[in-house]
Amino acid sequence: MNTDSTPIVVFHAADISNGEVVVVEGLDLTIRPGEFVYLVGKVGSGKTSIIRTLTGENPLLSGEARVGSFDLANLKSKQIPYLRRSLGIVFQDFQLLMDRSVEDNLRFALEATDWRDKGAMTRRIEDVLEAVGLVNKAHRLPHQLSGGEQQRAAIARALLNEPALILADEPTGNLDEETARGIMRLLFDINRRGTAILMVTHNQSLIRTFPARVIILENGICREIASQA
Repeated sequence: MNTDSTPIVVFHAADISNGEVVVVEGLDLTIRPGEFVYLVGKVGSGKTSIIRTLTGENPLLSGEARVGSFDLANLKSKQIPYLRRSLGIVFQDFQLLMDRSVEDNLRFALEATDWRDKGAMTRRIEDVLEAVGLVNKAHRLPHQLSGGEQQRAAIARALLNEPALILADEPTGNLDEETARGIMRLLFDINRRGTAILMVTHNQSLIRTFPARVIILENGICREIASQA
């Protein structure tokens, strides 16, 4: 695990909006390198709004917030692409390009983040595919993969730029329980190598099986309800 104790995410007295109204008031939350944190709460409680604030999609209304070296309270529009490149983002619906192979999905993501050395791109693609167990599926189109394999491809994409933090918004939401557990084992394996993960989920069974910090949003307030190793 990463031994650097400098927080990678800090919210202090932060008001979070869904783009229109405040949904979380006075948020205080710190995530350190190598931590795994669940974010739970009812639909509409503000979980995804926090994720969108971290990626610069929703502006911070008030208070303090930082992701790595990025000050979200004073974030400029030209900084947003660089903020997002510093993060790994995994979505519930995978968001793969359906007309491109797994390898070409990953190559597209690298090119979009200014990689130019073709040899370096090929090596990085091979590394992340090996990390998620998809080396033999590199040339498959997304529709030729199972749901779990598509999510593994999405996780590989999130790993490309070696982020210190992965944001996973309901990454198992479209998967059956057995497949979801496989994805969780993969995420925890990535986490043990030092990558912090903030995961939004409704799945209490997964939280019990894969314990970690649990942050709950209720009535616009955020609090920690468990801290397990």
